[in-house]
Formats: sequence, C-alpha cells, structure tokens
Amino acid sequence: MAMSETQLKNALDTLKTTGVRITPQRHAILEYLIETMTHPTADDIYKALESKFPNMSVATVYNNLRVFREAGLVKELTYGDNASRFDFITSKHYHVICSSCGKIVDFHYPGLDEVEHVAAQVTNFEINSHRMEIYGTCPECQAKSEEVKTAL
Repeated sequence: MAMSETQLKNALDTLKTTGVRITPQRHAILEYLIETMTHPTADDIYKALESKFPNMSVATVYNNLRVFREAGLVKELTYGDNASRFDFITSKHYHVICSSCGKIVDFHYPGLDEVEHVAAQVTNFEINSHRMEIYGTCPECQAKSEEVKTAL
C-alpha cells in the first residue's frame, strides 16, 4: 500500500472512530489534501473538486475542513491577510513561504524543538506550541524574475 493510501485509510479510520460518517465529498477532500501537499485554501479545494461534485458548495468544504481540524487530521494555517490554508501534516514542522506567489513548502528542522524549552526558561511561560515561518522567493518566481530582467 502506498504512503498516501495508508494516510487516507488511517484518516478515514480516525473519522469513523469519532463517529463521523464518511461521505464521498469527505473522502475526496481528504484524498485531495493528502495528495496535493500544497497547503490549499478551502476555495482551492472546492475548485479542484467541483467538476466531480457539481452540487458541493464552498460551505461544504469549509464544514468538512472544520470536522477534519477538530479530529486532529489537518492544521489550519492563518497568515493574517490571506484565506486560511490547510495542512494535512500535523506533526511539528515549519513553512517556507514565497513572498511573490504565496506558495508554501514544508521545512523540517528538529533543532528548533529546543526553542520551546529556552522560551519557557527565559519567560517563565508554560509553552504549549510554537510556529515559525520563513519568507523568501521560490525557484519558479526567481526564474520569472530573471526572465523579466533579461528581457529588459
């Protein structure tokens, strides 16, 4: 069984154990989240699946994402000015975000786990999580920028 198939089966099993009925739309949304790895918005998911489910609304997508979030299957990523994005990978990791196009890429760096311990010692806070984002320009946007420079 491929990794994405295993992830989908485990996610569906999690939903079943919490009493959530598995509808074709829920199945498709979960499958999309697992396969794309692009941290899509609810609208992105809706647009990707609307031809397969013409009667599905954006509200249905949002409602299902809320169910998935409450079941611990997805993380909702908010960046203030943009729509929420959804990440199927809920284990600790960081994000590198393109300042030009908004693309988000997962970044794993275990050395930063110690930052919670240091923050707790320095501030006397009881730390329960942290989030780090790194901003830059993705390779595709770099290439576009170079094309513009050479055309001038």
